[in-house]
Amino acid sequence: MSVVKLPEAKRGFVLLPRRWVVERSFAWLARFRRLAKDYERLAATLAGMHLAAFAFIMLARLMNWAKVHNTL
Repeated sequence: MSVVKLPEAKRGFVLLPRRWVVERSFAWLARFRRLAKDYERLAATLAGMHLAAFAFIMLARLMNWAKVHNTL
């Protein structure tokens, strides 16, 4: 992860390296209704929900990859 300082960014177009990956990941998390609002009282519970959501996303992507490559 790299930080682009504000004076450097104001000198025209500055390409931010792989920023879209983070934004795509946040978009994937937005599909889970439990993460749409802050329902949890403990930060550890919210972190666990994020971990479970990403595990579900990665498992679904792995199953799709296996189905496409006929490795099931």
